[in-house]
Amino acid sequence: MDGSQPFGEFEAAVAAALEAWDAVKLRRLWDADASLWSGKDEGEWLGWLGVAQEQLDGVERLRSLAADIAGGGFQHVLLLGMGGSSLCPEVLARTFGPTAGHPELRVLDSTLPAQVRSMSRAIDPQRTLFIASSKSGGTLETNVLLDFFWDAARRAGDPDAAASRFVAITDPGSSLEARARSDGFRIVAHGLASIGGRYSALSDFGMLPAAAMGLDVREFLERACKMVRDCGPDTAPDANPGLVLGVALGVLARGGRDKVTLVASPGIASLGAWLEQLLAESTGKRGCGLVPVDGEELAAPEHYGEDRVFVYLRHTSAPSATQDAAVAALEQAGQPVMRIPVASRMDLGAEFFRWEFATAVAGSLLGIHPFDQPDVEASKQVTRDLMQTFEETGALSEPAPLFEGDGIKLFANPANVEVLSRASASNDLPGLLTAHLSRLGAGDYLGLNAYVEQNDTHQVALARIRHAVRDARHVATTLGYGPRFLHSTGQLHKGGPNRGVFLQITADDAEDLAIPGRRYSFGVLARAQALGDFQVLGQRGRRALRVHLGPDVAAGLDRLAAILERALV
Repeated sequence: MDGSQPFGEFEAAVAAALEAWDAVKLRRLWDADASLWSGKDEGEWLGWLGVAQEQLDGVERLRSLAADIAGGGFQHVLLLGMGGSSLCPEVLARTFGPTAGHPELRVLDSTLPAQVRSMSRAIDPQRTLFIASSKSGGTLETNVLLDFFWDAARRAGDPDAAASRFVAITDPGSSLEARARSDGFRIVAHGLASIGGRYSALSDFGMLPAAAMGLDVREFLERACKMVRDCGPDTAPDANPGLVLGVALGVLARGGRDKVTLVASPGIASLGAWLEQLLAESTGKRGCGLVPVDGEELAAPEHYGEDRVFVYLRHTSAPSATQDAAVAALEQAGQPVMRIPVASRMDLGAEFFRWEFATAVAGSLLGIHPFDQPDVEASKQVTRDLMQTFEETGALSEPAPLFEGDGIKLFANPANVEVLSRASASNDLPGLLTAHLSRLGAGDYLGLNAYVEQNDTHQVALARIRHAVRDARHVATTLGYGPRFLHSTGQLHKGGPNRGVFLQITADDAEDLAIPGRRYSFGVLARAQALGDFQVLGQRGRRALRVHLGPDVAAGLDRLAAILERALV
């Protein structure tokens, strides 16, 4: 990091905390001393500390796999996965794009019928290599996507040849490995039991897709290994890039600056989604945590509260003059700004490690276990219960709407219905939305959770909503597409600080899509996931309102954005 006073009023506190992280304490981290955190099983989850070097030592295996795939006549590589299994490959695909002589990497991490259909139409199943990626092997979304594309591949040509177009990445002994070996998949690659999903970028979960798309994995890993050495136990604490970042994030969060606003140059902007999961799922528990804010366009300093810290990942070979000016204005206004220069896109591997290390350090300062996700299971269980009910009755149980009109329905649990009914000047759509947004106070954030297809049109409308709220209420905003965010910020929403005011957006499916071999469709599954997520938010006492649109999602979002903009005036 550069900048002589990046921590503002927290400069002395950060310096003191760094001094407390002497060489002995730093060595304890590298020696897997769980007492640095909660004293539980943290020491069993530190395989990521050495995986970059292990991968580099065995890089010829990855290069051999890349050559095999390049010679297979594939046009696309389609990765099917969620969270830690999908976000690193997505960053690499969006950052580097297609490489000559290699198939183009694409990622699918959604159960929404529209999203699955869009991807299925974009590829030729006879010329696509499918990678099913799941650490546990039991990830529901990955398995139903595998069912769908396995069926598509077998129907598109010789059924017996389909297996040669499938790869599995999973931990040893998983059900996915058993299926892959039984069906004769082209490749079965393993993760490490000592690495959790969100720390797995430099393992095969990230590096096999990287090799498949033609990335120079040797150079990528060499740069990552330099960062590993720079963060090592023999580096002075104040010169250790991962330690400095982690201590700063932890100290500022304890001082109320817990909204980590990620600003990245356009060429590396997709890194934000990976960082969002790492920070949110690692630290958002036991009522505390870092709230990552990715994708907010920078505004003038007066639109921000005193709960922010800005981290500027500046691509030094292709910076944005607009971002430079906006970040400088924020720093001049007294906002804490940390600048991280990124010289090359090939340094993303180094950034993966820097931030993994920093997150572990920040977790120590916050007194939490940075490698578990205790609240993720809650919504999964409710979803399973809803799916069981559907299989028994043929219907999903939904409550009566709080409001219905203008093609929009509003839903809330009883506690939130009571609050909104009292606060609304008129129990119509604008009145109820105004009442909900009025619950945003200093230090809160708007959590916009959209179970709609992730495309450019919807992105524009949702960004319009979040920026209108940010500018009017001076609060941070987050945007997650369901169900993918359940494997990312979902842990923070339920286990982190009760600072979120949530607006969940769902919609009718214009056209559903069957899942081969299942008694339910993609539409039913996605709706159950949304309902399960919303139900658990209510159980955790979160301020949550669900807005349900009709089948014309684009029109519904535009209408909702216009109403919210008027409500915020």
